Amino acid sequence: MTGSRTDILVLGLGNILMSDDGFGGRVVEALGERYRLPPGVALLDGGTLGLDLLPRLEGIDRLLIIDALQMGGAPGTVYRLHGEEVPRAFAQKLSVHQMGVQDLLAVAELQGHLPRELVVWGVQAGAIDMGLDLTPEVGEALEEVVAGVVAELTSWGATPERIA
Repeated sequence: MTGSRTDILVLGLGNILMSDDGFGGRVVEALGERYRLPPGVALLDGGTLGLDLLPRLEGIDRLLIIDALQMGGAPGTVYRLHGEEVPRAFAQKLSVHQMGVQDLLAVAELQGHLPRELVVWGVQAGAIDMGLDLTPEVGEALEEVVAGVVAELTSWGATPERIA
């Protein structure tokens, strides 16, 4: 990895005004507060931007998406999906932004910008209602996902440095 180029993008998705839908943004926030990322790794709260994120995928080798999911599990269940499993994560729409994620990945593939490695870390949402707080079950899963993302980055040779 080089210092001026982004090789790995850690992308949190969701609407922080809609309780558990804001999970991806909350994880990105926690990572940014607790860790210094190595050169070549970018952290982005993509909110609900959908296709507007397309330019951010150009030149990315690995994409790690963090989002609340609708997988049919108990609220707070953590999922790690990769490769062919990823479309399954966005098959059942939890919120409007997930339609944008499917479109984003499809257009990136058509344009030849789909990262060679794609991983989703997510949690089964408990509630998608107006509110700033995560439900207790999803809030408890936040630490597990933060640890999972750090381990994932480490396995990719991009170990985040814990800020004291």
